[in-house]
Amino acid sequence: MKRPFRIGAATISILIMLAAVLVSGGCAVPDGGGFAVFLTKADIAPAQMTGLSQVELSEQPTISMRDIVTYNSQTHELKLSAGSYERICNLDVPVRGKSFVVCADWKPVYWGAFWTPISSISFDGVTIWKPYNKEQPRVLTFELGYPSPSFYGGNDPRNNPELLKPLELAGKLITKHTVNSINALPHSMKGYELYSWSRDGQWYFTLITGTNRDKTTEEIISGEDYISEAGLVKICATGTDALKSAFSKIQGGEQIFWLAQPRPGSTAGTVNFALPPAQTVNNLKEYARQRGLELQIAQ
Repeated sequence: MKRPFRIGAATISILIMLAAVLVSGGCAVPDGGGFAVFLTKADIAPAQMTGLSQVELSEQPTISMRDIVTYNSQTHELKLSAGSYERICNLDVPVRGKSFVVCADWKPVYWGAFWTPISSISFDGVTIWKPYNKEQPRVLTFELGYPSPSFYGGNDPRNNPELLKPLELAGKLITKHTVNSINALPHSMKGYELYSWSRDGQWYFTLITGTNRDKTTEEIISGEDYISEAGLVKICATGTDALKSAFSKIQGGEQIFWLAQPRPGSTAGTVNFALPPAQTVNNLKEYARQRGLELQIAQ
């Protein structure tokens, strides 16, 4: 009489582990699949780049899906893992740039160039500025033109659906940040500017990154919130509670300049900018002080 064939417990365990490896391997996105950034194989200078169909890519991507933590389609910011961000920090980028190609499943979608912010040479394509700070937030931004968007011409290719789809499927796509979704607002070298005005008995506020240039009334009061993890911030708040929520995300030691009126030279518009009653102002100043912020009234 034949004995029935039996599989031992050890054999079953091995089969289960093999199945797990095969399943996980089949679901993983290989390097270069999905959203990826490649260098050119021949290290073609940006000034020498031709049509994408004639460009040969490097064998491995410089940034692959496994390197990406999130991509923000509003700010075009790519948050990377610590190791991949350090790799970009160490990338040799000449003053005339270093070409890259952004691909979707190895298919070239558009090209641009890594650029060093110490360069005095302008560029009319998409750029990633080489970072020199290896600390948080480990974010790269796909910028238009160098040194400013005014040097860029043509259509904006950055949010091509072919690029966004794999990021969305991988759960790495962010359409925008909100005050509630972000842990902290970025440090601003020139502090933040605060504007206030009332309408129909309600006070409105706009908190915006400080800059040397004058803000227009339209810029201050209109448009959706724009929260970058490494650059420009604009938050519109209705009422003091919403403004305090924004204050709570500003890092301690930051300065906030509350402008009763936009600077001379700004577009006047129809909004009457003003400070709220003294009690409201003092309440906000005290809250800012408790948060370690320096809120200054600039008349």
